[in-house]
Amino acid sequence: MGRLSGGDKGNGGIMAKVPNLLERLGAGLTRMGERLDERRAAAEADAELDPVSAVPVPSAAAHTAAARTSPAADSSDETEPVDDHLPEHVPPPPAYAPAVSARPDPVDAVPWSMRVAAAVGWRLLVLAGSIYVLTQIISAVSLVVLAFVAALLITALLQPTVARLKRMGLPRGLATAVTAISGFVIMGLVGWFVVWQVMDNLDDLSSKVRAGIEELKHWALNSPFHVTEDQINQIAKNLSDTIGANTNEITSAGLQGVTVLVEVLTGILLAMFSTLFLLYDGPKIWQWVLNLVPEAARPGVAGAGPKAWRTLTAYVRGTVLVALIDAVCIGIGIYFLGVPMAVPLAVFIFLFAFIPLVGAVVSGALAVVVALVTDGVFNALMVLLVVLAVQQIEGHVLQPFILGRAVRVHPLAVVLSVAAGGLVGGIGGAVVAVPLVAVTNTVVGYLRKYSRENALRSARAVEHAPPPAAAPVSAGDRE
Repeated sequence: MGRLSGGDKGNGGIMAKVPNLLERLGAGLTRMGERLDERRAAAEADAELDPVSAVPVPSAAAHTAAARTSPAADSSDETEPVDDHLPEHVPPPPAYAPAVSARPDPVDAVPWSMRVAAAVGWRLLVLAGSIYVLTQIISAVSLVVLAFVAALLITALLQPTVARLKRMGLPRGLATAVTAISGFVIMGLVGWFVVWQVMDNLDDLSSKVRAGIEELKHWALNSPFHVTEDQINQIAKNLSDTIGANTNEITSAGLQGVTVLVEVLTGILLAMFSTLFLLYDGPKIWQWVLNLVPEAARPGVAGAGPKAWRTLTAYVRGTVLVALIDAVCIGIGIYFLGVPMAVPLAVFIFLFAFIPLVGAVVSGALAVVVALVTDGVFNALMVLLVVLAVQQIEGHVLQPFILGRAVRVHPLAVVLSVAAGGLVGGIGGAVVAVPLVAVTNTVVGYLRKYSRENALRSARAVEHAPPPAAAPVSAGDRE
């Protein structure tokens, strides 16, 4: 009995501890459940965040609750249906997942130098295309363009005379008429005199040419070059055969010459009418051109226009004066050397002087050839010396002194512009190429200086601008 009582007592103690163990186990499970609930709530909160901007994205339940509790839903019977099956936001990857780097932007993958080269390249392509289209348009209407450019050059030469007559008291229309008529009459008389001299000395020139050819033949036979008479006769025969074989081409060239003559007369008439209107309404035409320019660029263009016109006027007047001096000096020299048609040759020298570099060479070579076939080798050498001496004086004394700094164009730019103008517009293009380059140089220089001064003026205005006034403080803000 004693053993049973002792065992019962031990069992009673164990049974007394069981409720405490169960109570502790329940409390632990409760705490574990609370922790699981907290973690689940935190995971749901993280899942509802935007992974890019970290802005909370409302869930479908939140949308539904907001739609149900909004005043609009209470006051209106027609409510929009709420989609209860919206897809949940994709949760971010776990912390142990490997980081995946995003692909760079293709623009950032291209080197900076290549991007700059590409940007410059397509702009150059656009500029080259624009120049090509402009060249094609000018080639299509080359007669009109050359006539207008010639009118500009003649206007630059005659406009100071119109201004002088206006200062003397003549009305603008009368001053324009007197100047234009006088100029055209003088040019017409010069052209008539050249044609008259050529026609009057044509017979004498042909006889002198035949005599000169015979003299050249004898000189070639007696020269140290060992030229035989058979070789000279063969050269003459080849020339006559070439002329006979190309009779059709020569005839077609003559017909084309008639067409060219008609075009030249048309261009002269266009140039005359354009000169009249430019002399009379030049300022109004310039104002109309300014109205075509965008308003932001109008002040710069308005300032560059007078600069360009002064450069063009200085170039034309200086070139005319230099050409006149060359023609007079070379004409006097070949006249005293006995070269026939000295006056027509002097006029040709004057006209070709408007083509820089090339014109002087061509006109001088023409005078030397005429002296060679008419008066022999010695006279031709003397004419060559006269031409070279006058051209040296022109290049080193006349042009720097007369033109001065009004027209500052590098000799390389002169050569390239004359070549390009000759390819595009022939002789007329070669004549207008250099003044066009000179005017462009003046305009670009002025616009660059104008933009720099505008930038400095704007910077000074910002530096000296007063500080902005403080906003008034209200009584509420002070409290």
